[in-house]
Amino acid sequence: MRKRILSFLIASAMAMGMMPCIAGAEEPVKVTLNEVAHSIFYAPQYAAIELGYFEEEGINLTLVTGFGADKTMTALLSGEADIGFMGSEASIYTYSGGAADAPVNFAQLTQRAGNFLVAREAMPDFTWEDIKGKDVLGGRKGGMPEMVFEYILEQNGIDPETDLNIDQSIDFGSTAAAFSGGQGEFTIEFEPGATTLEQEGVGYVVASLGTDSGYVPYTAYCAKTGYIEEHPEVIQAFTDALQKGMDYVNSHTPEEIAETIAPQFAEIDLDTITAIVTRYYEQDTWKKDLIFEKESFELLQDILESAGELEARVPYEDLVTTKFAEAAANG
Repeated sequence: MRKRILSFLIASAMAMGMMPCIAGAEEPVKVTLNEVAHSIFYAPQYAAIELGYFEEEGINLTLVTGFGADKTMTALLSGEADIGFMGSEASIYTYSGGAADAPVNFAQLTQRAGNFLVAREAMPDFTWEDIKGKDVLGGRKGGMPEMVFEYILEQNGIDPETDLNIDQSIDFGSTAAAFSGGQGEFTIEFEPGATTLEQEGVGYVVASLGTDSGYVPYTAYCAKTGYIEEHPEVIQAFTDALQKGMDYVNSHTPEEIAETIAPQFAEIDLDTITAIVTRYYEQDTWKKDLIFEKESFELLQDILESAGELEARVPYEDLVTTKFAEAAANG
């Protein structure tokens, strides 16, 4: 009922030309957000969209899915997107490569990995030792899913290069179909891939990478330095809207969250959305605030180093600003 009332008020305001505007703007500011993937993993963002929080903050948001951090970062650097949402390792790679106007992270959304290890049979007593000598469908080299997976392996005394065979040749989003078609003995899956494989009876979730890797700064929002300097009021309004979405998921049940974000996932039935939200909810996926803390950034660099993807560590102060998230949390 609350959502319907809010939608009615927004529609009424639009009809009367009374949509809220960012200070100094005559009309809502157009912002293009490129997200790395369209996933229930990012529920706070979709709650903010569906509940009208961006409109409340004077933002006319266009959401584009990049289907990979490399593509999302390319869109950001080329100016096709104003804000990018992806793993923060992409901003480290870009900075280390000497890119001008390097993107800066201003808000962290998730604090757990969002993928799961799926096996071909139920393994209620699974331990990481069980993966030795097996064929696993992994992720893109240098991407967060693959690096977190390898980090967990190493934390459990398993060598990713010699103790198992990790197939990194399959495109992002295609591993579930490959696994269903007979490839691999295990696969690393985001949702809804993991739940879909279970529903089809061809796979079983045996481990959560989010639980086993600990708190990891998995995804964050970034924008080019020049954009942040030129439009600080837009970044603040965007962050304020996200914080409202974060507050919503942290104060509502998985069933309520699922119903709210369901329009974003029309191809998935509500029961499945609820099951996926519950899985993420129970592993403490979402932060209470959007502040990207230094300890988290250094852990991210530890993971990059462990994966052999970082030649030299980069300064936290150059790639993260917390002032917008702090203001949103205290607002």
